[in-house]
Amino acid sequence: MIHATVDESYAVGTGNHDVLVGIIDTGIDASHPDLAPNFNADLSQNFTTDIPLIDGPCNQEPDKSCEDPPDVDEGGHGSHVAGTVGAALNGLGIAGVAPDVSLVNLRAGQDSGFFFLFETLAALTYAADNGIDVVNMSFFTDPWLFNCRDNPLDSPTEQAEQSTVIDATNAALDYAYSNGVTLIAAEGNEHTDLGNPTYDAISPDYPPGEEKVRDNITNDCMIIPTEGNHVISVSALGSTGRKSYFSNYGLEQTVVSAPGGDRREFFGTSQYNAAGLRVLSTYPAELAMKEKLITRHFKPRTSLAVVDCEEGKPSLSTCGVYVYLQGTSMASPHAVGVAALIISRIGTGIGADFGADPADVEAELRATATNADDFFTAMGEDWRDFCPVPPTVFHYDDPTLPVDPPDWDALCEGDAEFNGFYGDGVIDALAAANL
Repeated sequence: MIHATVDESYAVGTGNHDVLVGIIDTGIDASHPDLAPNFNADLSQNFTTDIPLIDGPCNQEPDKSCEDPPDVDEGGHGSHVAGTVGAALNGLGIAGVAPDVSLVNLRAGQDSGFFFLFETLAALTYAADNGIDVVNMSFFTDPWLFNCRDNPLDSPTEQAEQSTVIDATNAALDYAYSNGVTLIAAEGNEHTDLGNPTYDAISPDYPPGEEKVRDNITNDCMIIPTEGNHVISVSALGSTGRKSYFSNYGLEQTVVSAPGGDRREFFGTSQYNAAGLRVLSTYPAELAMKEKLITRHFKPRTSLAVVDCEEGKPSLSTCGVYVYLQGTSMASPHAVGVAALIISRIGTGIGADFGADPADVEAELRATATNADDFFTAMGEDWRDFCPVPPTVFHYDDPTLPVDPPDWDALCEGDAEFNGFYGDGVIDALAAANL
């Protein structure tokens, strides 16, 4: 979809190893054969400590400890993201969008997928102070999905907490941006128009069981870091190019779009809900065994898992494990990979001083993206079938259900050049490599 193939972008440019990509996530499995060649151990850091309440007993973890080294991933999400950005072009498994850039683990997420304020601020500040060129942020800062300063359904303490999340994160984002860090984030999976949100039923999500329904959410409320200062927000697309049913969107928020998977495509066919409608990327082998995705002999137990091994006896060092996932979490690292290609082309300096002005990177990311009209014309489709004009609801019908729910319907606003589903368009690795 984004022309990141052997015959297209790889033939032109695979990224500069001096470009440092920070993965702010659950970690990176540095032992994975597709990730090891590009893993920067010297700069990688872990800013978290496992919490037994949500992450499970520490003595049951692979390393038997709550203090994890910066080269492991016991959640899987971070390794999946990292592979999409920069899995090595080594003939095994998959390859990332920018398969020669350096991957830096900036672990700020718990094994369970929670991302708390202190850890995310620490990761952003560290990125600013250590020459990181671009970061991927496929998360929202817990415990609030939408952070509101004065929601009457929240207590004064809760209002103050949400204000702190907004202000402290924006300060960290400003600091990172001013120090040359391009900031890219997933738009979120709540199938919500972020320009007109109305509902939040999952906050606060920590401690578990504290959730409440807030049915008065307004545009003054913000998903952080997605709607924070200087952040490039990425929506997700399925294999046909339509906006993924789960992806957030919005004329104010969407900058570009990228592949994120959509299992609900191809209704009424054998492909509906198939693994291949998601995004395949790297995954920790030991975690895949623990989750019963593969056997101890590296045999897949489910179509969601793929194993690719070098010749000889299968082992952790010779086999790559990959899983299919979907989400805007999968779209954002595609855009980060393209941004890394852009930085490789327009960056100046050498080593830790290699980099590019984030404003220039964003401008090129937007400029090299394929607008909706050109994108769908190339596929023999009319873009207005995917983003109706004049703006009307795009209906995600599902004939496999007894009652077709309207929950996934979405209003696409804008035109072919810029709209709430695609932003400035679908990212293009070949165009970026050709800069």
